[in-house]
Amino acid sequence: MLVRANKSKDTEDITSSTELADPAEPGAIYPLAVRDRSFMEELKDTSIHHTALRLAEDVKTMKLYGNLYKMVQKLSCSPEVDKDDMKQTLEAAIKANGLEIEIRNVIYHLIRNSVKSDTRPTPASSDPLNYLRRAGIQWERRVRKSLNSMCSESKAQLHGQMRTASDREEILSKWDELSTYQIDLSNYRPVYAPKDLLDVLLSLKGPMKQDETDFLPKWEFSHISLTVKNLFELRVHFSELLRNDNNFGDWSTTCQKTLKTRHAPLCQQALKKGVTPPPLRGALWSYVLGSHVEQHHVEHWEALRQSVLTNESIVDKLVFKDVQLTATNDDRYFVFEDVLYQIMLCFSRDTEISQLIQVEFTNSAKAKQYEGPPCGFVPFHGICMLAAPFCYLYDNPVSLYYTFRAFYIRYCHRLTTINTHPQGIVSLCLLFEKLLQTHEPQLWSHFRELQIQPIRVVFKWLMRAFSGHLPPEQLLILWDLILGYDSLEILSLLAIIILSFRRESLMQVTSVENIEAILSDLSSVKVLPLIQLTLSRD
Repeated sequence: MLVRANKSKDTEDITSSTELADPAEPGAIYPLAVRDRSFMEELKDTSIHHTALRLAEDVKTMKLYGNLYKMVQKLSCSPEVDKDDMKQTLEAAIKANGLEIEIRNVIYHLIRNSVKSDTRPTPASSDPLNYLRRAGIQWERRVRKSLNSMCSESKAQLHGQMRTASDREEILSKWDELSTYQIDLSNYRPVYAPKDLLDVLLSLKGPMKQDETDFLPKWEFSHISLTVKNLFELRVHFSELLRNDNNFGDWSTTCQKTLKTRHAPLCQQALKKGVTPPPLRGALWSYVLGSHVEQHHVEHWEALRQSVLTNESIVDKLVFKDVQLTATNDDRYFVFEDVLYQIMLCFSRDTEISQLIQVEFTNSAKAKQYEGPPCGFVPFHGICMLAAPFCYLYDNPVSLYYTFRAFYIRYCHRLTTINTHPQGIVSLCLLFEKLLQTHEPQLWSHFRELQIQPIRVVFKWLMRAFSGHLPPEQLLILWDLILGYDSLEILSLLAIIILSFRRESLMQVTSVENIEAILSDLSSVKVLPLIQLTLSRD
């Protein structure tokens, strides 16, 4: 990739004139300002140059680099490229053959995935969120310890042991009908559930100044110094949802044209309207998440599949247990039971996930280390429900797997760990509580009088991104918005909206059981109109 820095002739003339300007002359301040601007442009160009070099090196480490390199080599030897004008003709050939879009998409995903919110190291003594990071490490250590204890009790291997010949033959013959695969799960239970994580979050105690204790409202997360948006800032962020664009008749055609460009940013833009044509949704998501299946993906999937067929581990039991407790008992997802077994069994063995998430697991060299699954994290009760909605989008399990994996790495893992990310589960809880107190004070007071923590009735929605709670067609619209705006904050906003629209019923009950009963059925919720109505209110 080439980065050009072009200057107009006028700018060059003005810049050169600064060398002759006398600072004492009345007009000298203008050329000096131009000189400063030129210097800043040079710094910017240098920064872009170094970024381009870094990205080029990152591309070389990717599995698709070899294929891209071969394609460029073939083009350089084709009649389209003139050796006397190699640079211009090769660039034209790359563009004409669609390779430019592919490279653009690779760079787009590299830049998007390289943006970290917590990249600057801060001394522990001066970091107000250090206790939160420690809590995250301790939580991960705790769930790993529980998994290891389960291994000891059941005398099972965490990283697997060879299946017997008869077991290999059985699971191979039933690969497409794993619901008929007989396995004893009576002694297995989920390592943890959303309620367990919430209890830990509510027990977090951070630093708070003495004078703050008398004036701040007693929010469960108020002591956490994370920055979250207010409703005005959410309106700005989701402003495109408020546009009065009723020309949806041709939207399907527009989306088809967008798909033909194969350009990831355009596909992401198309999802922002929340009216994605269902037949095109899977393809749009694949471009936005960079999960299009290449040959190396197929080979990796087959390696994971072979690992399932030849080795068994305790995590396999947890996967079967989770699917049976959740998706199998859901009228909207039970038909996908077999494919969910395939996806989640391979998911638990995928070491690339741990490399891409890069979670820190310990804060002390003296602390006993506990091993985790190959994927890098311990599955929780309901994790398969994060994969289940993708079954409505893809018939091919390989395409389903890689799009789900990309979605989990980009978003879902932030919902299942204690972290300081602005869209992590802690920030979403804080956002929910601030919006509830600010915009539904009557409902907030009602909860407080009953001594019921409001976050308890919505936490399961947030941690599972509403999967299993909203009807699939509405859930997919919600996830369209997550991908389109690259934001999980829509989850907290929707949770507030649902409570707001059921305020009258909630105000009439006095027990947490009755509150949960009122909020248990979300089949009537229409995601897009409710969000648009809320954002458009004064």
